[in-house]
Amino acid sequence: MIPVSDRLEHVHSDIRGPLYIEALRMESEGTNVLKLNTGNPGRFGFALPNPVRQALALHIDEAVPYCDVRGMKDARNVICTYHIGRGLSGIMPGDVFICNGVSEAASMIMSALVGTGDEVLLPSPCYSLWSNNTYLSGGKAVFYRCDPGNNWNPDIEDIRRKVTKKTKALLVINPNNPTGAVYSHETLLELAQIARENRLVILADEIYDRLVMDGLHHESMGAVAPDVPTVTFNGLSKSHIICGFRCGWMVFSGPKGELDDVKNGVMKLASMRLCGNALTQLVIPAALVDSESTREMLVPGGRLFEQRKATCEGLDKIEGVDYVANKAAFYLFPRIRKELFDFESAADFAMKFLHEYHILVIPGNGFDWNEDLRFRIVMLPEAGVLTKAMNDLKHFLGHHRV
Repeated sequence: MIPVSDRLEHVHSDIRGPLYIEALRMESEGTNVLKLNTGNPGRFGFALPNPVRQALALHIDEAVPYCDVRGMKDARNVICTYHIGRGLSGIMPGDVFICNGVSEAASMIMSALVGTGDEVLLPSPCYSLWSNNTYLSGGKAVFYRCDPGNNWNPDIEDIRRKVTKKTKALLVINPNNPTGAVYSHETLLELAQIARENRLVILADEIYDRLVMDGLHHESMGAVAPDVPTVTFNGLSKSHIICGFRCGWMVFSGPKGELDDVKNGVMKLASMRLCGNALTQLVIPAALVDSESTREMLVPGGRLFEQRKATCEGLDKIEGVDYVANKAAFYLFPRIRKELFDFESAADFAMKFLHEYHILVIPGNGFDWNEDLRFRIVMLPEAGVLTKAMNDLKHFLGHHRV
């Protein structure tokens, strides 16, 4: 048998891993499975915003030829304006690269930035896109702790202890996946200072910056640290319900010239794949001026607000489960007090929950979290469906108490 590349040794994709495959098997045999494993709003009745639909219909012929490898000019202009409005300074449309989702942007930046043996500081819990691309680039993933006792803000002292001479970059996922946290201003200042002192590149995954609730204000890392080389990642998949469009981008900011070599490396990679999906780029100008369709999901009566309420109220009724309510996105990362139940691990809990109640969730270790027994809930079904799912969880855990 021909061996697989050694760079896949630590790669994992639990969101669509063994549990997901088992759920598909069950469905093929006629079992209905409630999939709370992936943030895919279009699967749960969220509608395509009309401005996006109209932009696609009116401009579709413009997407027939290849476009600029960095992305369509009009789309990059609007993205640049958007991020200037979010506080990024000194950026131009040439600092923007439109990609086939943030997934491709992450792959490109890691390939261009991280060399063999370079270390990247990643949050734990972490969205596995980033750890996987660290491994594939030949780098070393070094996880810093986010603290559930401090609203999931990063543990600054833990980060300081883990910086070495090999550390190349610091990843900040804010708003966070899988916790739904929005980091405090003080935390962002501390993160910026660590990067500044150690000459690190900041990688700022901010794709949920438009999905913030409870009157909170999200601050962009590039705005907090204008003197630090920063690459900001964003896109429309979640805020405008177009995951399948694969519409994401990255923006280079910071001291002039500091990231030029890396940007040139990204240009090489972008050129290799000719261009990003041109169809999806047509909707970017219309989407970024359409804030209302996003906002209405986040206020009382809006779907994301009410679905979070239903989930939290359900969890509040379960003895042995606690959580930090999310302030953004549509994820919760609850803890199950392991000593009260007969589960061997988070993965054991998730598999039994799937088999016994036909609900698919992702265990905490799928997000490189091993401190205690946690799992991620995706709060995208209608409120009534989530209320029933939390009631099912209550009954399920009742059957597994020790």
